[in-house]
Amino acid sequence: MTTDWKTVRLFPIPSVIYLIHNNVQFATLMYLDTSTYQIMGNLKIVTTGILFRLFLKKKLSNLQWMAIILLAVGTTMSQVQGCGEASCDSLFSAPIQGYMLGVLSACLSALAGVYTEFLMKQNNDSLYWQNVQLYTFGAILNMARLVVDDFRAGYEKGPWWQRLFNGYSVTTWMVVLNLGSTGLLVSWLMKYADNIVKVYSTSMAMLLTMVLSVFLFSFKPTLQLFLGIIICMMSLHMYFAPPSMLVGLPPTVRSDPDSLVIVSDDHKAES
Repeated sequence: MTTDWKTVRLFPIPSVIYLIHNNVQFATLMYLDTSTYQIMGNLKIVTTGILFRLFLKKKLSNLQWMAIILLAVGTTMSQVQGCGEASCDSLFSAPIQGYMLGVLSACLSALAGVYTEFLMKQNNDSLYWQNVQLYTFGAILNMARLVVDDFRAGYEKGPWWQRLFNGYSVTTWMVVLNLGSTGLLVSWLMKYADNIVKVYSTSMAMLLTMVLSVFLFSFKPTLQLFLGIIICMMSLHMYFAPPSMLVGLPPTVRSDPDSLVIVSDDHKAES
């Protein structure tokens, strides 16, 4: 396996974008309530489609654009909680800074995903070697942040590596294993599919989450959740189904070459 070292130099860029994105998310939560934050997070579906078109030059049909917008509407619908006992006055009543940070967070999330897909498809390196490059730079940046935090605190609690696994339990390790497996699956999608497939798989995961929550936590699904899931399933069908199936176009009939009759132009032959 030969490594393209010019491409390797580009792998720190997604790590930097994700680092900025994570900090922007925390800043956004300072201005937005939880419901508004979740709804604003669905903007990344649309921004992913836009950056997917601009940077990767992947052309999407009008039906596919409609499907992406419908997916954003469906996921938003599933997260809207009825006013009921709680007041809806706080929904979309946050300062303008919160909405600006929410839009920035959606753009950064989409940019990181699209750029990662671009890197994964740049060469024929092993998927696992590309993951090593991505996560190595991410780990370095996180370690740098831990060193800075220790320096600011005067090393009162000792260096970060001495308390790295403090408080870890079996549940914690299960969460780490789950997130690690999810990361591998996402990288597989980036390498062999695209960001739109990743967006759909993430959004449709709420269907499985709802079913599991009903059995595990006695969760009572809301009407908004059912409507959101139905809209997302319609969007999934619109995006991936052939256009002829959606608009009722007659199937294209292929002619049998053996049944073709050659007609000669006798008038030209006589002249």
